[in-house]
Amino acid sequence: MSLRGNKITAAQKGFLHPLGFNRRRFVYIFFFVCSLYFCFSSFTETNPYFVITVKDLEFTNPLGFPQPVYDFKNNKVTPEGFVLGRKLFYDPILSKDSSVSCAFCHQRIAAFAHIDHTLSHGINGSIGNRNVPPLQNLIWQQTFMWDGGINHLELQPLAPITNGREMAESLKGVLAKLQNNKAYEADFKSAFNDTLITSEKLLKALAQFTGMMISSNSKYDRYVKGEEDFSLHELNGLQLFRSHCINCHKEPLFTDNTFRNIGLKPDTALRDSGRIKITGIADDYMKFKVPGLRNVEMTYPYMHDGRFRTLQQVLAHYANGKFFTNYDKSIEKNIGLTAQEQADIIAFLKTLTDQQFLHDRRFADPNFR
Repeated sequence: MSLRGNKITAAQKGFLHPLGFNRRRFVYIFFFVCSLYFCFSSFTETNPYFVITVKDLEFTNPLGFPQPVYDFKNNKVTPEGFVLGRKLFYDPILSKDSSVSCAFCHQRIAAFAHIDHTLSHGINGSIGNRNVPPLQNLIWQQTFMWDGGINHLELQPLAPITNGREMAESLKGVLAKLQNNKAYEADFKSAFNDTLITSEKLLKALAQFTGMMISSNSKYDRYVKGEEDFSLHELNGLQLFRSHCINCHKEPLFTDNTFRNIGLKPDTALRDSGRIKITGIADDYMKFKVPGLRNVEMTYPYMHDGRFRTLQQVLAHYANGKFFTNYDKSIEKNIGLTAQEQADIIAFLKTLTDQQFLHDRRFADPNFR
């Protein structure tokens, strides 16, 4: 700015703020920032990192995997349906006060488990009574939740949505919010060729997204295919695993989808008795679903109540033989595992980490652009 003594020209007066702020410079900066914003917004809308194509959703049953339990023939996966499911998964609109989304507890980097908390948590800081299970290879599961209380993939979201300690919402409430949202009206029309938003479409869209969460490219998978070698510790761990753990954690999914009592002493605060709440059968007391072990290195804490923070603690539980009453006798074969044997088993378990799955762009939160 050119000053002539203490005088300011008329042209300069129009652009000088009373506090000395140059308005012309502000206008230039404002329009520059706006241009960047709109350019960036346009870029992210077509960013290939988030765009889903038909090719991205091609499904081939992984080598050695059984046939899926869930049949996509009755819910054909499309880019529009998948993207809608992804949007719903990351949107807190599904909770009563719009503060908690599915992704709030199911974190992508943890194979969609929750490494931040021992137990699930929800609106108003509420704490649940069970550890958050990972979401992976769901289409091969006959039942869901730690007690098997849900028996269909499309129905699974209803449990957290209606749980008073998690999302605390009703299905009617969710639908009302979605039906009053113009953006979702367009999204549902794109996915299902109909603007009518129903519970069936909502649950099918979520199933398209979560059902495609398939982990099948770990070091273990490449070893089985002859594409990669194991270290000596990993080989020893595999042999030990097949001798001591395979009864419950069957390859290649590393679960037999049954419910077992593994001798855990009940938590007197949580008072969770397990599957007996579902079946009413006395023998199901303290039985919980056998979890799959893929990406287990990343899905801590462990057990239905998250009592173990590390794999070392899990192995120690089996090795020390201090089991609570009426446990599954098959776990006795683990009593006396040496420290080295436990370390080798853990070395093998780490080969089940699937980096491709953990960083799969298809499952990334599109809100973080």
